[in-house]
Amino acid sequence: MSKLKIIPLGGMGKVTQNMFLYEYENEILIVDCGIGFPDSYMPGVDILIPDISYLLKRIDEGKIIAGMLLSHGHDDHIAALPYLLSDLPEFPIFASPLTAGFAEQRMKDGKINRVVTVVKDNADIKIGEYFSVKFFPITHSVPDTRHITINTPEGLIYHGSDFKLDPNPVDGVISDLEHIAQLANENILCMMIDCLRVECPTWVESESLTGPAIDSVMAETKGKLIMTLMSSHIHRIQQTINAAQKYGRKVVFIGRSVEQNVTVATRLGKLIIPHGMKIDKKHIEDIVDNKLCVIVAGSQGQEGSSLMRAVYGEHRILRIKKTDTVIFSANAIPGNELSYYGAIDELCRNKIHVVYPDVMPNLHKSGHASAPEQQELLGLVKPKYVMPIGGDDRHRFKFFELVASKLGFDEKHVLIPDSGEIIGFENREYLVLDQINLKAQIIDGLGIGDVGPKVLKDRRSLGQAGIVAVIIPRIKGKLDLGKIEVVSRGFVFMREAKDVIQFIKTETAKLVTDELRKNTNLQIIQSLIEKRISRRLYKIIRREPMIVSVFMDV
Repeated sequence: MSKLKIIPLGGMGKVTQNMFLYEYENEILIVDCGIGFPDSYMPGVDILIPDISYLLKRIDEGKIIAGMLLSHGHDDHIAALPYLLSDLPEFPIFASPLTAGFAEQRMKDGKINRVVTVVKDNADIKIGEYFSVKFFPITHSVPDTRHITINTPEGLIYHGSDFKLDPNPVDGVISDLEHIAQLANENILCMMIDCLRVECPTWVESESLTGPAIDSVMAETKGKLIMTLMSSHIHRIQQTINAAQKYGRKVVFIGRSVEQNVTVATRLGKLIIPHGMKIDKKHIEDIVDNKLCVIVAGSQGQEGSSLMRAVYGEHRILRIKKTDTVIFSANAIPGNELSYYGAIDELCRNKIHVVYPDVMPNLHKSGHASAPEQQELLGLVKPKYVMPIGGDDRHRFKFFELVASKLGFDEKHVLIPDSGEIIGFENREYLVLDQINLKAQIIDGLGIGDVGPKVLKDRRSLGQAGIVAVIIPRIKGKLDLGKIEVVSRGFVFMREAKDVIQFIKTETAKLVTDELRKNTNLQIIQSLIEKRISRRLYKIIRREPMIVSVFMDV
């Protein structure tokens, strides 16, 4: 008997790296293909992408990818496309208009030439032999967000990624609750639902409230109004443009991500910029400051972003002056607090007027549904099983306590699988089928997956305790253990640590002498020096720098 399998390749208990496989017989349907962001213990890592080892293995076994569905245009749902598609065979990709535009731009940046098929809302789309899908409009912080129903031989699945139920969205496109409510008549087998904001007990306020807040700040700004926000937040960019038009300001966009997204959204009619209002960033000096509105990328204080280069006076175009006002129209993403508030602190040290959600809450409204909104949607769909997704482990568990249990769901019908579990349905009953080991792939510069645990450990050692180089001179092939040199960086100040340096020299000389009696392989001796000196130093000073030993011919 065939089973429907569902495999969250990005793992569970994570907000990002969204990628789900639906597998039936010899076909696989993919939903989303997003990136993740490194934790603090991953120094130097740019982004993370889902581990597709399982998918590649299934393809080798003869499975085919019937297609891919993209729910919306945020990077944690589409930005892994250029990294993963090159390893996969051709298959059709489906999305709403703006999501398709953003996805094609991401792929183009990665030199992947693929076309995304734009779908019509509520239309049946047959994909392969076993799947048919429908896309439904739902509100979120990026336009053209969609929820999806997936019809399978085992039953109907509702895939509800990021959403909120905004009654007054900026573009007027409300959630299609009428069609969604009709799904209750179709006996939904399982509903996937965004649970990220389940801890919020009240309805999330409308995005349209940010417009008046932006307007009020702009009205008081004497110099440039500099706005930083998530580059995909087209609704907020639109409200900023509307305010700029009201106060006679020209608009300039700075930063690759925001410039690209504005171009795509304008081309598709999702962003309206009045004729003559937008100016090229190269001509920013031609406009007086009190007639300028600058929308710049870097709202999380990312190192190297356009905003941060301007904050530190390193941007070749944008200069921030004391007469300017800087608006942060975004909250700190969990884990980014240091860089986010670091940017605000630096501006404040320079006596720049900064406004951010902590001091003006209406400058940001979440794009994720609260507990009552999640309950509203779950109550409309009435699935047999519900599986909270898109949140951390605490959000998934609290979803049962704060949402599902209030609608009569018991624990057996609220699915909280562990990361790597392959779940399945057979005869409309839930079961755990297997467990796979998921290891997010690391993107570091141009490298994909070539940075492993050892490299990350070395980087942490360097960042926390520095490096010590032990240089052993070799004269005409003979080691001179009386002239060992020790050089450190980021470990100890050499002039104040004579005892530590002498200890390293003495221990190294003793170790080499002992080892040479039984072993002449210098590579092995090098490795022993690095391991043993590191351990012995830790016992004495409770610090563990990276030790590098070198035999140098002199």
